[in-house]
Amino acid sequence: MSTPRNVLVTGGNRGIGLAIAEAFKAAGDNVIITYRSGGAPEGLLGVQMDVTDSESVNRGFAEIEEKYGTVDVMIANAGITKDGLAMRMSDSDFQDVVDTNLTGTFRVAQRSLSGMMKKRSGRVIFIGSVVALLGSAGQANYAATKSALVGLARTLAREYGSRGITFNVVAPGFVETDMTAVLAENLKEKYISQIPLGRFCSPEEVADVVRFIGSQEAAYITGAVIPVDGGLGMGH
Repeated sequence: MSTPRNVLVTGGNRGIGLAIAEAFKAAGDNVIITYRSGGAPEGLLGVQMDVTDSESVNRGFAEIEEKYGTVDVMIANAGITKDGLAMRMSDSDFQDVVDTNLTGTFRVAQRSLSGMMKKRSGRVIFIGSVVALLGSAGQANYAATKSALVGLARTLAREYGSRGITFNVVAPGFVETDMTAVLAENLKEKYISQIPLGRFCSPEEVADVVRFIGSQEAAYITGAVIPVDGGLGMGH
């Protein structure tokens, strides 16, 4: 059996992030999740981290490195939505989403690089979205950040590929989470009618793809955008 790796999942205390954390743990890795408040779910290691605060990110990584060693696989999953039509979207609603989803992702990716460069290996995976290239009414801020992750991943893939570090984006479509659970039935039916596979995705189906991209079997995949969207984003 291979040596367990240190896997960090930001925002890994619920939803897709928790499913990703559990998938890597089931594969035998040491999994650490970040949370802003409330602690880690039972059975998982946790560290307090606010990705919108550079000092908090640095403190969190320092704690991880002191307790467990450098991070081998970094999954940037922490993200927020503050939806609204562009004409009525406030500066703060736009900026808050950028600070978490884009700048926060850059911070944790940047901080994980030093340890990965010393080892000359590493996996960095950004959790994107089908709306990155499809667009979504009322989500100018969210869609902009998720599309920006593609350019970020591909730039970093070029900068650090020679050090054996890969950067990829996994782009889910509609996933069965607390956020989609509150949608009205007629809205769910409308969304499902646009998905060739005719259903929402489970968090575990996203997690399985993320785990593969973080594995040795995916060592030659970098700069890629991998859709897990039931065909919703085909052609985009």
